[in-house]
Amino acid sequence: MAAFPIDLGAYKRISLEPSTPTLTDEQREAIKANIQLCRDAIVFFTATGAARGVGGHTGGPYDTVPEVMLMDALFRGAPDSYVPTFFDEAGHRVGTQYLMSALNGDLPAEQLMNYRAAGSHLPGHPELGLTPGVKFSSGRLGHMWPYVNGVALANPGKTVFCLGSDGSQQEGNDAEAARLAVAQHINVKLLIDDNDVTIAGNPSKYLPGYSVKKTLEGHGLKVLECNGEDIDALYANICEAINTPGPIAVILKRPMCPGIEGLEGSNHGHDVISVPAAIKYLEARGHQAAADILKNTETPKNPNTYTGSTDKMDANRKVFGAAVVEMLGAMGEEERKNSVLVVDSDLEGSCGLNTIREAHPEVFISGGIQERGNLSAAAGFGMEKGKQGIFATFSAFLEMCISEITMARLNYSNLLCHFSHAGIDDMADNTCHFGMNNLFADNGLDDSHPTNIYFPADANQMRACVKSIFNAPGLRFIFSTRSKVPMILDTDGNEMFAGDYTFTSGKDDIVREGTAGYVVAFGAALYRALDAVEKLKAEGIDVGLINKGTLNVVDEETLAKIGDTPMVLVVESFNRRTGLGSRMGSWLLERGLTPKYGYIGTHIEGGGGLWEQFPHQGIDSTGIVAKVKEMLG
Repeated sequence: MAAFPIDLGAYKRISLEPSTPTLTDEQREAIKANIQLCRDAIVFFTATGAARGVGGHTGGPYDTVPEVMLMDALFRGAPDSYVPTFFDEAGHRVGTQYLMSALNGDLPAEQLMNYRAAGSHLPGHPELGLTPGVKFSSGRLGHMWPYVNGVALANPGKTVFCLGSDGSQQEGNDAEAARLAVAQHINVKLLIDDNDVTIAGNPSKYLPGYSVKKTLEGHGLKVLECNGEDIDALYANICEAINTPGPIAVILKRPMCPGIEGLEGSNHGHDVISVPAAIKYLEARGHQAAADILKNTETPKNPNTYTGSTDKMDANRKVFGAAVVEMLGAMGEEERKNSVLVVDSDLEGSCGLNTIREAHPEVFISGGIQERGNLSAAAGFGMEKGKQGIFATFSAFLEMCISEITMARLNYSNLLCHFSHAGIDDMADNTCHFGMNNLFADNGLDDSHPTNIYFPADANQMRACVKSIFNAPGLRFIFSTRSKVPMILDTDGNEMFAGDYTFTSGKDDIVREGTAGYVVAFGAALYRALDAVEKLKAEGIDVGLINKGTLNVVDEETLAKIGDTPMVLVVESFNRRTGLGSRMGSWLLERGLTPKYGYIGTHIEGGGGLWEQFPHQGIDSTGIVAKVKEMLG
């Protein structure tokens, strides 16, 4: 562990036994020392993610260190009495899992300094089988407690812990898990970090009346509550929970990031600590070597350049909000209030809805971390002709909302949804946060309520798309990447989707003509495919490029055009098994078109990092060139 600048060898491996619910002076000092050591380590190695530009989360793992230290000591005291896993509902608190893996010898400590980096096997959420020492995959918020109920049922006589949060408790999954745990008397112990902070603000403000304690008591759980920073009270409550059969929740009140100047009590602590703040903290704690590493860490630059697109980049996920604001600005205030409702799910800054809130707060609701209910509320508002709901969240969460989408369709709702962070680009959170099964949103029948899926190629097309479909009836789903994307250029070097360009729903864009065949792409795959096409043309291989901005509608004219060439290759960052490529081949065959057909997309476990995800999946420019040459072979 010498390469790691904080001496993890100082960790005190004490044992605790819950039959003695009070700590000796020696045990208390050892636990406090462990807490400080681990909090310092978490600040340092999560800040390396900030320094390298891959982001991450500091506050969650930092906050929950006291209960994790006590759990570790309890596991050591009677290993056969517990399922010795730090199950955690908040997967972004993955720093806890990595630190404990290092302390247990499963992971070299120096590897922690590659937190969330490409190829490091340390993604932004824990993934079973990927990282040595990690014992579970967390999925998204609210998914762990229902799963842990089953783990406890499979291990009768043992105590199973689940770390929770006031954020994860907002999800409906946990309400169901609570009822089952009470009904079946499942021996699961919830340790809930209740700091009144989530990504976009404070639950006490955007969900007034919401109480973790009262909610769980309403489901029939016994609930204990204490100051999470009071080690003696914390330990006594955990011991009481262990010594009392059945499901019990221990709610731990504390501010976010206690003891970190500038972050304590702030929702900015939810994400990764800034490098300057981490340096200040570490220097004050006497960890100059760690601070120096952060000072000398450089953000890696994407070495790739792309022909056919601009150096200028923009974030479509932000542009969505700006485009909606433009449409709302053309209405009077009463018309806006009567005809539009915008519902956020604690991700307003990530999905561009904050721009709408700032410009037109009269149409905006902060709905909290409850995507299914929020989507349905937006859809219900849009049930009446002339009204529409607007909803946004991460693309990975669309899978949670399929039933609600079906309800919206059956009730003929007018609903505009923005699902950001689609695909894999810039997704250091990795596989559990890849939004790659998004075509499932279109699961109606041929004669059902209109449901179109859009994935604009750049900021210009995003603006044009929102403008074109804003007042259209039915369900409309717009996707965007986490990453910024460049502007697509036409053959004359002008921005293709700017100026007098008009987005037409269902119409494909011919980005480049070709005689040898066509590549079909969309989203963040398009500019990479354009670079590949330009390189192929430079080698004398005349391949064209289609941008399929509307993913689930056949453009008969374009399909006939590309189907009459020797080759068609679909390139996408959606799931290869369920994406555009899995259906376009059928469209061609149904029309008697038989070019050589192929499709490449996301098909293996993510590799972490940012732009590195594309070459990892073989769908970067190099991979596209190779696949085209293989097909034309």
